[in-house]
Amino acid sequence: MNFLSKLNYLLSKRDKKVLVVLLLFSMIISIIETIGIGVIMPFIAVASDFSKIQSNKYLHFIYKFFHFPSYLDFVVAFGIGLIVFYILRAILNLFYFYALNRFAQGRYHLLAYKLFENYMGMDYQGFIKKNSSQMTKNIINEANNLVQLISAVLFMASEIFVLILIYSMLLYVNWKMTLLLSIFLITNIVLLKLFVSSKIKKAGIQREKFQQSFYKIINGSFGNFKIIKLKSKDKEILKQFNDASYGFAKANIKNQTLSQFPRLFLEMIGFSLVAIIVVYLVLKYHTDIKGALPILMVFVVGLYRLMPSVNRIFTSYNQILFYNQSLHIVHNELIYEPENLGDEKIFFNKQIILKNINFNYINKKPVLKNINFTIKKGEKIGFIGKSGSGKSTLIDIIIGLYKPFIGEIMIDNIPLNEKNIKNWRKKIGYIPQNIYLKDGNIAENVSLSENIDKKRVKEVLKQANILNFLETHHEGIWSEIGENGVKLSGGQKQRIAIARALYNDPELLVLDEATSALDSETEKKIMEEIYKIGADKTLIIVAHRTSTLNGCDKIIELQNGKIINT
Repeated sequence: MNFLSKLNYLLSKRDKKVLVVLLLFSMIISIIETIGIGVIMPFIAVASDFSKIQSNKYLHFIYKFFHFPSYLDFVVAFGIGLIVFYILRAILNLFYFYALNRFAQGRYHLLAYKLFENYMGMDYQGFIKKNSSQMTKNIINEANNLVQLISAVLFMASEIFVLILIYSMLLYVNWKMTLLLSIFLITNIVLLKLFVSSKIKKAGIQREKFQQSFYKIINGSFGNFKIIKLKSKDKEILKQFNDASYGFAKANIKNQTLSQFPRLFLEMIGFSLVAIIVVYLVLKYHTDIKGALPILMVFVVGLYRLMPSVNRIFTSYNQILFYNQSLHIVHNELIYEPENLGDEKIFFNKQIILKNINFNYINKKPVLKNINFTIKKGEKIGFIGKSGSGKSTLIDIIIGLYKPFIGEIMIDNIPLNEKNIKNWRKKIGYIPQNIYLKDGNIAENVSLSENIDKKRVKEVLKQANILNFLETHHEGIWSEIGENGVKLSGGQKQRIAIARALYNDPELLVLDEATSALDSETEKKIMEEIYKIGADKTLIIVAHRTSTLNGCDKIIELQNGKIINT
């Protein structure tokens, strides 16, 4: 898919309509810009020779129509009219650039939201294949860089209109001089493209590569801060960060420096060319150039306006090259279809049946093979097995995060599918081994919602046997816990996770090796509380130690993806 196709895919119908309006607006601006340059010549002509008012039929018509008392009054009025025109021109240009930037920057919100929505809508199996630092970079940086690219496209389009109209006017005034100017400028632009644009494109690729490393190092370092401190790896990490940060900065330095080069180069060439023309005319006619002054002024003013347009077109083109990677990245991230799940209700009153469940992450490497068993409503089921035996994968299938390759799950004889799986997930309370708590207070972490039911939060914290501790030693449910619960012990984090799992009053409570990181005494206490809390619920508990499963009605052992003992 090419550049325009990808850009077309990312823009909505409304975006495209706004783009058309902006392009039409840019054409109007271009016409005004051309008029602004074109009226300079007659004004200078009549100001230097009043008799031209009489000889020029258009100027003479205006002079007679408004009944000016004298040529002097006409020239003064002409000058005041030009001042008003240029003020209005500036205001209109300012409004146009505001509309242009508003549209371009408004896309950042939509692109960032689309990316975040897409990531949140991914199926679990697809999500775990992603790198969190890469996704963060895409939302924060690549979406913003793509906005810069869109802005560059818009600026380029508007300046092309200006360029065409001014160029047409210069051709009309003196086509020979314009042609000479054009050949000279085009030659230099081709040279700039060959020697500057290729370097900027390469810098854009380097920018994306180093920025990705940048995010990975930051995320990994903050996430493993304690381990890095213990192993005294500070200098090694700092060196990695220095290399990524310096590489990123170097790519931006190269881009920003080379982006200025075309303007300086073209201005140098353009105004040198005007000086060469003046010298040529003086030498040719051996006199002053008063007769050629009006035409020369048009070329000077035209060139003065043309140079920025050529430079902006070239700069925009280079920005498109520099941020081209962002377009590919955002496009590729948004072509994935999110989960399309229905809201059909499913009821769990009798049993969960797993029929011939087979699953694999990679083709021909099965993780689960021919799994068949039944979980009755209210049963306490334990799963044991060595690491890699398939316990956690089986749990993810039961709770509806993974879809089996072969086989099906029946809830009260109703197949679990895309139509009812969302409703099934709502019936589940899940406590993982690795608990993540966001930087906030207890209530926010338990409810995972902006609409906090304070009474319910207290109820579940009391059930998890931690409310009294929080109210005695901290600020109750409003206690701040730091990033990932850094202010809490392992057992306290586990109790918060239990409270979170209970908040929506689940019918099925799942513990996926939730207590494996705790000491035996803390684990024993928490498991006693779990069995007490789950007395009226169906419990599924995954563990390494059989002692953890003493309260279970049935224990299922897995080995190499198969059930070997029940």
